[in-house]
Amino acid sequence: MTVLTNLLDLDPAQLIAYCGELGEKPFRAKQLQRWIHQFGASNFEEMTDLAKSLREKLSGRAYIAAPAVVSDHTSLDGTRKWLLDVGQGNAIETVFIPEENRGTLCISTQAGCAVNCRFCSTGKQGFNRNLSVGEIIGQLWMAEFELRKSKGIEPGHKGERQITNVVMMGMGEPLLNFEPTVTALRLMLDDNAYGLSRRRVTLSTSGVVPMIDKLSQECPVALAVSLHASNDALRDSLIPLNKKHPLQELMAACKRYLDYAPRDFVTFEYCMLDGVNDGDHHAKELIQLVKNVPCKFNLIPFNPFPESGLRRSVNPRIKAFAQVLMDAGIVTTIRKTRGDDIDAACGQLAGEVQDRTRVQERMQKMDEYKKKFGENFGKIVEVSS
Repeated sequence: MTVLTNLLDLDPAQLIAYCGELGEKPFRAKQLQRWIHQFGASNFEEMTDLAKSLREKLSGRAYIAAPAVVSDHTSLDGTRKWLLDVGQGNAIETVFIPEENRGTLCISTQAGCAVNCRFCSTGKQGFNRNLSVGEIIGQLWMAEFELRKSKGIEPGHKGERQITNVVMMGMGEPLLNFEPTVTALRLMLDDNAYGLSRRRVTLSTSGVVPMIDKLSQECPVALAVSLHASNDALRDSLIPLNKKHPLQELMAACKRYLDYAPRDFVTFEYCMLDGVNDGDHHAKELIQLVKNVPCKFNLIPFNPFPESGLRRSVNPRIKAFAQVLMDAGIVTTIRKTRGDDIDAACGQLAGEVQDRTRVQERMQKMDEYKKKFGENFGKIVEVSS
């Protein structure tokens, strides 16, 4: 029996090699890639400039498919969240954040997360598995063409790009799923696919130091680091990974990365937790910690969930904290909370945590969808405004 290949799993070099195995020249791979990633084609018959013989070869050996959409919700502020089925009872979430001058897609790299940061509800569901290349880039492929469709642009027609920025800040730790993540990054950057600038693709990590160094050599994009603490004792309690890669080691890796990065600074993400990490003395510790690392800070109001036992810092405290950093000459922003009403805000990408950790319940729900919608499963759209 022929094993079908999902062409979303192949980066530019792999697609050239695949076409070579079919007896085709490299330019066919570029044509294929454009049809898939620039026009959103999922059917080989749509690819009208490919020879009929090649289309017939492909239809018997390959397919193009992103994870199936289980639900699609739009927030009051325009944020859109898709729940995607990645099999065996696992679901991931992808979030699009529209702004005046750009559209940012937040992509997941794992089903669940093993890092288990105390303030992140996603980690409380536990780790299920790494995503494949097709499941990672498939989120961008699905979202880009769903967004075009909502503007009246059908697949097979090249339209204005809806997604201008991508952040690997969804479910999972990208650097613990390194090879598939980097392959997906290469597709995002390739001019025959999405053609995104390295400056417009950001990878967020909780601090996997050896993989930060490896990323700098293989595919350096903009780097964001989930910092969230000003000293090792505090960070150990919030991010268990810190016990393996403490702050001085992490700062040294960030400084090394900047020699290869498309931006001349690292973004430090800092979740504001009431009475835990939000004092002026914490801000002053941060100033000393990052003094040799060109950086900016993005302060994130915490999105509470019961299992955490934590509270969001009040707005005046967040502003005062930011002012201490700014007075020291550090560029500091306060993230505007988006998608609260559909659980799409930062750290909320697990939906109902207690439900998401019950694998059997998730599998039963998927079966119910499949029985109800039959062959249309994966095309379900449940938009709420």
